[in-house]
Amino acid sequence: MELTHINGEGEVEESEAERGSFRQNLFHQSNYSGVVRKKAYIFDGDGNYFNKEWDLVQGSGKEFCWYHVELPKGNHKLSQLAQHLIDALSPPLKLQDILSLISNSPFCGHVDGALVFRVNSPGPASSKFTFRIAARVTENSVITVSLGRVPRLGFSPANESLLSEIPIVESSSNGSRTSEGRDRGGIVIREHVLDFLLTMNHSEEADNPVPKSVADLVVHIIDTHVDHLQDVVTKLEIELDAVELEMDRGGFAMKKQMLDSRRFPKMNLDLQRLLQVIAHGEQVFPRVKEKCSSKEWFSSEDINALEELIGRIRRLKENVGFIANRVTAIQAGLDSWQSEQINRKLYYLSFLSIIFLPLSIITGVFGMNVGGVPWTGQRDPALKDGFRNVMMVCAAMLAVVLLCFGFPALYSRAMAWWRRPTMQRSWSLNRRSFIRRAGMDGGRTDRGGYVRL
Repeated sequence: MELTHINGEGEVEESEAERGSFRQNLFHQSNYSGVVRKKAYIFDGDGNYFNKEWDLVQGSGKEFCWYHVELPKGNHKLSQLAQHLIDALSPPLKLQDILSLISNSPFCGHVDGALVFRVNSPGPASSKFTFRIAARVTENSVITVSLGRVPRLGFSPANESLLSEIPIVESSSNGSRTSEGRDRGGIVIREHVLDFLLTMNHSEEADNPVPKSVADLVVHIIDTHVDHLQDVVTKLEIELDAVELEMDRGGFAMKKQMLDSRRFPKMNLDLQRLLQVIAHGEQVFPRVKEKCSSKEWFSSEDINALEELIGRIRRLKENVGFIANRVTAIQAGLDSWQSEQINRKLYYLSFLSIIFLPLSIITGVFGMNVGGVPWTGQRDPALKDGFRNVMMVCAAMLAVVLLCFGFPALYSRAMAWWRRPTMQRSWSLNRRSFIRRAGMDGGRTDRGGYVRL
């Protein structure tokens, strides 16, 4: 087996024969080799690891292997992702093993003698809120599948971390400081790099402790998944803070744009997808801890680490719930602002109607084609009653309309007045009966002023 050794000091030792064998192995990969990224490691159990060829062979003795498949994020159907995974893992894995890794919904159980757990959300693969992480664990090997890149999941040579360097911020105002820092050996950190690092809640791959057992590797995989979720939540919090600041500074145009773009309903939908992923992890990881506690190669420290990760994901669920409440409150504020704008416009329209309603009544009355309209000079005796008759019809119609609107109130008042004597008579009888009972009870026993009910 051709290996690339990485010693404890981070120096890479690789021969030309090993490079040629590795290139030959890459040449013989399948048609999906350009789409699916694969990584293979072997650990010696003493804190060292090696890059190895993709042969899906288990380790022996203290050694154990890790094979990771990174599926592409994009507009791919689940069946297409399954085809990619079949091409990468078969043989030696069977179809049931592969389907247990790629299927949707949470799962934790034994498949063909191996412990399999997955946290796969059913959303579209192109969404940044769709997460897939699955693992097949045996005593000497681990096979994992993820959708897209999971930060800090892999391993890099030591002493190559950006976080261990002396930083220098590059800007136009401190050019002399930048050149001076370069002379002293500092690393220039740009603003967009700082923005990215501020959203990270973990170190880089170069700072990952190398696992010494399969149990440490399982804990590392779950830990990186929780860190990935925490990164997404942190980015959402930063984005929400920026949006709130824009709303406070912006005016009518900014709020109108946010309402038209439906930004907060989309954000709320993304939060619900994220909550679904976290809920899947909350279901699966306790079962993983329960099943791993019965394994001989799982120590009590690893069980405690899993318990801590379960607590983290529960706290993360509460945090996402708080963010969802903030988004709902902001959307409610925008809806209230929109209702106020509509009410203000309706107020202006009603004010205009108050102005023009009397004018329309006057023009309607004096524009009728009947005789007898005053101040029009109509002297024909045969038509002198036309205007009076039309006004009487209008008055009758107005009375009918008012009666229809006021009939329920008049009916309730009439019924209340009709029932008032009956209610007074009933109240009087009840009062006299109560006084009689109270007087009889007071005459029998001394209750200290209390009346027995």
